[in-house]
Amino acid sequence: MGTDLIRRTALTAGVLAAAAGGIAAPAVAAHAAPAVKAPTVQADRKTGGERQLDVRYEAQPNFYYCGPAAARNALSVQGKAISVDAMAREMGTTENGTDSINDITPVLNKETGRNDAYRSVELPTGKADTKQTDTLRADVVRTVDQGRAVVANIAGTTTDTTGTTHSFEGGHYISVVGYHDNGNTVTIADSANPDQASYQITIDNLADWIATRGYATS
Repeated sequence: MGTDLIRRTALTAGVLAAAAGGIAAPAVAAHAAPAVKAPTVQADRKTGGERQLDVRYEAQPNFYYCGPAAARNALSVQGKAISVDAMAREMGTTENGTDSINDITPVLNKETGRNDAYRSVELPTGKADTKQTDTLRADVVRTVDQGRAVVANIAGTTTDTTGTTHSFEGGHYISVVGYHDNGNTVTIADSANPDQASYQITIDNLADWIATRGYATS
């Protein structure tokens, strides 16, 4: 996929049984512990119709820290190095996860240093419609062009551009750290598994993945 990320760390395995539910439902993920990867570098770059931000990637240290880890990876594109424990305390994260994107947006604003840097957008329907997808595309392009990453609360199963399946039936948080083809494809930084730290999905698949939940954007 041509996107390398810095600092890959291992994820502690865990088990969670959580209902997908609405946007306010806890969203975390459970995976087997993957192997630690050697550090690699991804440059911040922009060309016509695309931009890729420079992510200092870290995997989440346990099964319920996906919210803090996604926020930490998102803030790393601004050159900020904040511990996931600090993120978790600010978000009220517990072993049940982080309740909603509305717990993450204020922390992103605080750490960015602007009260209006981020806002929450909810997609309450079970499947994104054309207007919601178009709005998400515009939000991703604008936020990334401002040098920031989008944080999304997702649930369910999707397929990336290589045909690999990513499944988080109980919910999960990810960072959107780049776009391609004018926003029709986006790059995901995923803290759940360092072996799949970065991948690309279509904006349509991302919108449907977020449906019933929400995302933080500029």
